[in-house]
Amino acid sequence: MRLLTTKIGRLRVIGFLEGISLLLMVFVSMPLRVIYGISELSHILGPLHGGLFLLFIFNALGVGIEYRWKFRKTTWKVLLACIVPFGTFYVDRKILKAMYNEEIS
Repeated sequence: MRLLTTKIGRLRVIGFLEGISLLLMVFVSMPLRVIYGISELSHILGPLHGGLFLLFIFNALGVGIEYRWKFRKTTWKVLLACIVPFGTFYVDRKILKAMYNEEIS
């Protein structure tokens, strides 16, 4: 997979997985737990999402340092994206995709 060959590409994949894990938690796991009392999926997805969240933060900081992102222009937006629900999808589309395309061309 060509996306995994660069650090920005890997950050995009991690952001996508983090966003998908949040979607699964909000729209599958939480309703199952609250409505039906089935909490097993929450016990799996919670730590998985937490790990992906931390992985995204650490990778974003690493990429930001290596690529010399200006904090006021880029870094804070990418970091905020993982805190705002579904923000990783937005930041991927608006920031990371362009950087990735520039990097591979």
